[in-house]
Amino acid sequence: MAADDFDVPRSSKRRLPNIAMSPETFGRGAEGFARFMGTPAFLVGMTVFCAVWLVWNTLLPESWQFDPRSLNFTLLTLILSLQASYAAPLILLAENRSTDRDRVEFEQDRQRAERNLADTEYLAREVAALRIAMREVATRDFIRSELRDLLKELDEDAKGPVSNPVRSDRGDDEQVG
Repeated sequence: MAADDFDVPRSSKRRLPNIAMSPETFGRGAEGFARFMGTPAFLVGMTVFCAVWLVWNTLLPESWQFDPRSLNFTLLTLILSLQASYAAPLILLAENRSTDRDRVEFEQDRQRAERNLADTEYLAREVAALRIAMREVATRDFIRSELRDLLKELDEDAKGPVSNPVRSDRGDDEQVG
């Protein structure tokens, strides 16, 4: 290699492979993982895993042990620490996504409540307007009383000037002059 090769940057640098994954897909995966970690199946599985690990590395001959008790189960501790170091951020990511969903749902509920309030206020104004209009509308009793008054006037006009009507035993009106 010549000395001047270090002055010119390489055009093709080695990079880590680009894993294209949408944040939504990753978030759903994190939520699924966090949801699974909170299940009894996961807790029982981890308990069985640790119990088998401890029994294997304690009771079997040393040639079969891969994480001996004499080294304080270093590999098991490392695996559990690694799991915890990945689980915590994934759980936080799932919580953040849940909080974001709750915030959106709260906003939608607030908007729905505002629309319901506006609709209720509109209907209250309409009912008030109808009540006011109903005071000006003739009721059935008012119309009946007006019709009775008109019938009385018509009867009086048809009979002409009446001096003293007298009732007979048959119920006919006789005029006395």
